[in-house]
Formats: sequence, structure tokens, C-alpha cells
Amino acid sequence: MCVACLIDEATKAKIIAYGAKFHEVTQSPYGKGDQIGMLNLIDGRSRSAILSRADASTMFDLSVDHFVGMPGWFGAGDQPYQIWMTHTPQGEIVANTMGVSDAANQLVAYSGDSISMYTHCGTHIDTFNHFGYNGAIFNGFTAKDHLGSRAWQKCGPEKHPPILARGLLLDVAGLHGVQTLPPSHAVGQADIEGCLKHQGSELRPGDVVLIRTGQMNLWPDMAFTNATPGLNREGAEYLARAGAIMIGADNLTLEQTPSAHPLNFFPVHTYLLAEAGIPILEMAWLEELAAAKLYEFAFFGACIKLRGATGAPMRPVAMPLS
Repeated sequence: MCVACLIDEATKAKIIAYGAKFHEVTQSPYGKGDQIGMLNLIDGRSRSAILSRADASTMFDLSVDHFVGMPGWFGAGDQPYQIWMTHTPQGEIVANTMGVSDAANQLVAYSGDSISMYTHCGTHIDTFNHFGYNGAIFNGFTAKDHLGSRAWQKCGPEKHPPILARGLLLDVAGLHGVQTLPPSHAVGQADIEGCLKHQGSELRPGDVVLIRTGQMNLWPDMAFTNATPGLNREGAEYLARAGAIMIGADNLTLEQTPSAHPLNFFPVHTYLLAEAGIPILEMAWLEELAAAKLYEFAFFGACIKLRGATGAPMRPVAMPLS
């Protein structure tokens, strides 16, 4: 099955991957100012089409919760998730931070808290400024011209529209009849085509594609973070050329680790973000979708608008289609 031959020339012109060159950032066909890449395929017509088929009486939450001690990407020294109280009912009686009477503090039980975490913690999206090549990111924006002291001025999650689209689950673990794929299993073209045939599914331009490796069966043990099975570049190119607008998985990294590439330690991230203009979703909870054999669904997800960040938490949901 050749995905490319199912795509007509007019559609190819909208799929950024067809203009990609190996290890080079791609200029967007959507203009010099474009910061959302394949998400440009979402419009009023596509949203209305999927909404008209969505059955909101059943909903699948595709996110994990945040908690102290949760697994995450800490290999490069980034901070784990932390939460702490900034106000407690008893503490306010003692500290009186609001400057009110003792009777008021006794009456009003005031609690408040703060969090600290790497922006790639829990279920989250990766934006185009997360990875690039030679100091540049998707559409030719550069660290020299577009990266300030605090954040990127281009391609942050605040630019992303809410994503409402057809979702497609590729249950690769289910294809192989295992709870979780073996460590470092590479999900390439053969697995994708095998999944589509096994499920009776069709891959269409405009899809949000979610890959189940079964890694969430290890959650929340830190083994979840080691030698992850996941997408390789071959598989990523296959999905990108088919017109996927976002690609996600139930693992830490989306892609196979450690990298099979001698120089590029994240070849799928760099390909999807810098070459193909496709944002990434990581640490998605897909077990309930797989158990229900719900391979096609309405996907809705909106990320927190953290201006200029390289990633942001997202709480995606799936709804069956009529």
C-alpha cells in the first residue's frame, strides 16, 4: 500500500513533508509568517465535519495527571514536577498574609499553591521551537533573530489553535499481541501498514495520529522512561506524507530510544518539527481507547498558551463517531 499514490497533487501541495529536505528546516507553503505548520489544515469546514459526527455522550480522557514523583524527561537535568502550598488555613491564622482580623482568618479557610515543572511534563505538546537544525527552526526562524533572553518569539504554543479533528489510533502493541512493545522497538512503515490492515482503518489527510506502544502499562514506574519503543524516521515520514497534522504516542519520547542515528539523538523530533511541520503529542493515555477498539474518533485538544514555550500541557479527549 503506497500512501503517496492516494494523495492528489492539490493535497500534496498542502502537505509540508513533500517539500522537506534531509536535515534542513523547511520553508512553509503557508507563508513566511506561518508558525503552526500542518495545523493550517484545520478550518471551519473540517471542524464542522467532525463535530457533526461526534458522539459526546461518551468521552475518553487521553491525559495523565501530574503528581510529585511522576516519570518524566529528566535526562538532561530538567526539573521534575513539584507542587507546594503557598497558603494554608492554619498558616494564614499564624502569618495573616491578607492583613485581616483573626476572626476573618478563622472564618475563611484559604488555600493556595504553586507548581514548578519542565514544560515537557505529563501529557503535552511539542512546538516547532523545541528542535531544529543548525540554530534554525521550522519556516526559517532562527535563534539569532527570534530567541530572547526568556523565550522564543516564534512558534510558541500560544499560536496553536484548539485542535478539533479526526483522530486515528494505531494500536501497534495490539497488532503484536503484547501489553507493551519490547524496549527500543522501532515503529516503521511495516508496523503502520500492518496496524491499518489489522484494524481495518484508513489514514487520511488532516488526521491526528496516536500510536499505542503499551508503555502506559509501565506507568508510573520510572521504567516508563527507559529504552522506549516508538516511531522511527521511516514511520514518521510515512505518516507525514499521508497528511497527519499531529502525531502522538503513549510513551515519553514519541520516538524510539536510544536513537539509531549516529549523529542525531532525536531524529523523529527534528524531522517532524523542523522538516515536516507537524507538532508532537507525548504521554497520551490510550489504554481505554485500545480496550474499546475505538480506532477512529473525534479528537479535541487545546494546549495552555505559554507564550514562546517549547511545549505545553494538553488535556486531549476522544469521542466516538457516528
